Amino acid sequence: MARHDASDLAHRLGRQAEAVCQHYLSNGRREGRYWLVGDVQNTPGRSMFVRLTGPESGKGAAGKWTDAATGEHGDLLDVIRDSCGLVDFKDVADEARSFLSLPHPEPEPSERKFRPASAPVGSPEAALRLFAMSQPITGTLVESYLRNRGIAALHGTGSLRFHPRCHYRPDEHSPTETWPAMIASVTDLAGHLTGAHRTWLDPGGFSEATLGKAPIDTPRRAMGDLLGHAVRFGVAGDVMAAGEGIETMLSLRSALPAMPMMAALSAAHLSACQFPDSLHRLYIARDDDPAGDGAMAALIDRANAAGIEAIVLSPALGDFNEDLRLLDLDHLRAALRVQIAPQDVARFMELAA
Repeated sequence: MARHDASDLAHRLGRQAEAVCQHYLSNGRREGRYWLVGDVQNTPGRSMFVRLTGPESGKGAAGKWTDAATGEHGDLLDVIRDSCGLVDFKDVADEARSFLSLPHPEPEPSERKFRPASAPVGSPEAALRLFAMSQPITGTLVESYLRNRGIAALHGTGSLRFHPRCHYRPDEHSPTETWPAMIASVTDLAGHLTGAHRTWLDPGGFSEATLGKAPIDTPRRAMGDLLGHAVRFGVAGDVMAAGEGIETMLSLRSALPAMPMMAALSAAHLSACQFPDSLHRLYIARDDDPAGDGAMAALIDRANAAGIEAIVLSPALGDFNEDLRLLDLDHLRAALRVQIAPQDVARFMELAA
């Protein structure tokens, strides 16, 4: 990528500086000739200011920014790089061209690297940045996606957010695409974000073939530090439920609305999930497949060794979301009522009656 191409993109972005800020620095706002925000990662605040008007280059150019708290400065290509968690200049340029509706050039034999971003791709820091860039799910495609999968109980889902243009690259040789996505925060027992999970969604809506996921090879991917951690719904106490998928656990929560739950995101991570010190009884949401059975057995052994009662909850079909969608909520409630401990029926299920 030639240096003059970077300058040309920066100039083009500067001509649309306010639109760029509205899109990539959405937690800020315009004040006079500047856009104020917390930092280049789109943190709420006022220490970073972006000039919205001015010449294309030189002192006072439109799109130039300075962070008064750190002394950092740059242009709108830096904003795109850091707000999106990108490293390679090719990816930054591709994103800029997508925003500007410009054609993408043929790949060159060797692409220069942009200066390193503060958060390496796939790191917990990049996951934190992605989650911070996303928005609450109310009224978004994520809410529609979950409701189309039969999940109407969306209380306590602050661990889920919506990103309208989340980056997706099929492989290292393919160009970057953007799709809307459900972003889930992966946290440790103390609530610290360690990773993020992305479910890319079909902007065209729900179909039985894809169940609302984007028509791409791998519509689900995770990033960050995942081992032992999970996507959490509610604060765990002496009783909680654990399973693999987000949709599986939200389906279970539709019938057990007061029970804290966690989605470990895979069978391997489920078998290694960490137990809160307060936990006395663990419900394990079983997926009806060999990997699910292996994770269940390993988790039962670990729970018993820790003095925790482990109770397996089994779906009638492949998983609890299939039960909810294909059999209905009343059937799911009735099936779970005879599987959970009698003392937990009134405690965790009655709100669903």
